[in-house]
Amino acid sequence: MINFSEIQQDIMKEKIRWGIVGLGNIAQKFVHDLNLVPDGELVAVASRDIRKAERFRELNNAKLAFGSYDELFNSDDVDVVYIATPHTSHAELSIRAMNSGCNVLCEKPMGVNSAEVEGMIAAARENDVFLMEALWSRFNPAIRKVKELIDDGLIGEISYLNADFAFYALDRNPEGRLLNPLLAGGSLLDIGIYPIFLAYLVLGYPEKILASSKKHRTGVDIQTSLIFEYSNAQAILYSGLNSNSEMKAEISGTMGNIYLPPRWHEAQGYSIEKNNEIENIELSTRGKGYEYEIEEVHKCLNKGQKESSLWSLKHTTDLIRIMDEIRKQTEVVFPFEQ
Repeated sequence: MINFSEIQQDIMKEKIRWGIVGLGNIAQKFVHDLNLVPDGELVAVASRDIRKAERFRELNNAKLAFGSYDELFNSDDVDVVYIATPHTSHAELSIRAMNSGCNVLCEKPMGVNSAEVEGMIAAARENDVFLMEALWSRFNPAIRKVKELIDDGLIGEISYLNADFAFYALDRNPEGRLLNPLLAGGSLLDIGIYPIFLAYLVLGYPEKILASSKKHRTGVDIQTSLIFEYSNAQAILYSGLNSNSEMKAEISGTMGNIYLPPRWHEAQGYSIEKNNEIENIELSTRGKGYEYEIEEVHKCLNKGQKESSLWSLKHTTDLIRIMDEIRKQTEVVFPFEQ
């Protein structure tokens, strides 16, 4: 006689069990999309405020709530930890988690600077655990398809890329994460990372970087304009916190163009322009779009891989090196780096 209860228990054992540290808006969106992934479940959440952890646990039907991060890191009920705290604690908390044997998905930017990222990668290798930067746009179906089409030569050799990301935030609390230098605030690390990522994905590491920033009275950048130089191409990139922008992306080649529509970092499709004709392709995401990076983590863990081939630790290292160079040119230094 088939024991369906035992079968169900076996299925549940195969699920990848998530813990979350940093219980803000991004974490909540992440959980909504985690619910769309059949082989994943939220098991544990942690906050330095146990009441906040309990509220998040109850809202999302998690099993465990902890009043300290290390309690979660040391829990035998968790397979992988999602770090969703402000930038400045990414490195410290990820390293603590990995030193406790946890696999880690860390929100972008993985570290504030190259030194932090190098320390995180060293901890991952020393502890033989998985580590990935949660750059969710890399796993967006439309962006993945556009990358494939470009690599296949659909629009020829790429000669120009333009991407922006901006919204108005000068009415925010200067003590909050966007405008506070103590929290590594500013447009570059928070949203400028997206246009930079796209240029890097399509064109690779730039041969030369030209950067200019305008700063808030707190010292963080509120506008950053970039030119990336390549042997046969340029990328023109922008991020800002003092106005909105259309937030679209254009990739131009010798045989045509590809366009990612507004809010391109969470694209629901793309357009191809060739021979004076435009074809619009719809490729919608399920949920908000975090599902796809979750699936990538699951795939890697199930295969025993310690990093993703789609967004590897080398990719993360290159990205933070680019942003370090931009901050060097624009003289944006955070107090804790001095």
